Amino acid sequence: MTTQSGILLIDKPEGPSSAQVVHQVKKSLGAKKVGHLGTLDPFASGLLLIGVNEGTKIADIFLGGIKSYSAVMTLGVETDTQDRTGTVVAEQAVPRIGTPELRALEKKFTGALQQVPPMFSALKKDGVRLYRLARQGKEVPREPRNIRIDALKLKKLNDCEIEFDVTCSRGTYVRTLAADMGKELGCGAHLKTLRRTACDHLAVDQAIDLETLKARAATHRLPFLSLSAALAQLRAVSWQSPLVARLRLGQQAVLGQIGKRLGDEEFVRILDARGGLAALAKWNDDIPGGHWRLSRVFHE
Repeated sequence: MTTQSGILLIDKPEGPSSAQVVHQVKKSLGAKKVGHLGTLDPFASGLLLIGVNEGTKIADIFLGGIKSYSAVMTLGVETDTQDRTGTVVAEQAVPRIGTPELRALEKKFTGALQQVPPMFSALKKDGVRLYRLARQGKEVPREPRNIRIDALKLKKLNDCEIEFDVTCSRGTYVRTLAADMGKELGCGAHLKTLRRTACDHLAVDQAIDLETLKARAATHRLPFLSLSAALAQLRAVSWQSPLVARLRLGQQAVLGQIGKRLGDEEFVRILDARGGLAALAKWNDDIPGGHWRLSRVFHE
């Protein structure tokens, strides 16, 4: 059983659910705690971050992070799930689409947007998952949510397919984005393929596939990413052992040494004398002027 802690970058294939990948990783490693840091739909592939032992404590950081995807949408066909796994609910003729239409679509769907979550999602309505209601043929009103598209690039593959790369905020449904762009074009659309290429600063080209993971687990040469490296997008402060020891005893007064937040940062890494991640501090506005509060303590 591995006692190592860290993050594994897995290139998930199409087919298995994120939970099934977690199960395979846990079985291969024999680890006590294993969890994903942001789910991928079964039909999607690409970067799946797996936290092992102490690594499971940073899931909320990546759940709220920026993510990038490469996708293909099929025009003229709408499905109930907004992707290729669903049942066709409408078909329409596809208009002529050229470069001007693509650039206009990019402009319209970049920046701050509102998006209505799909019925086939894990969101809850009165305690019931929406996808459970959808499978019963029910549809309930959903409030639009604020999302942000940081970058969108469209490329026409053929008369009925458009490839696109998108970088987006937490809560963005890429299949809903495809469906909405299809509506804007007047013909409807659904998502044909989806591949996650990055989570914050971590990219899929750093990831390994499940077969490679099994082989390396057998030889105990696992490509763990340290928690500090996984959170390299967060500002770091390095403390000597006496301060770290006080923090681990729950003495939050020492967090005043971090000083004021920089910009709109939410978290700061606190490193020990060896450069390991000792704790995360989170900015809190519950008192005038704000202050840092202890969010997580780690024992890498």
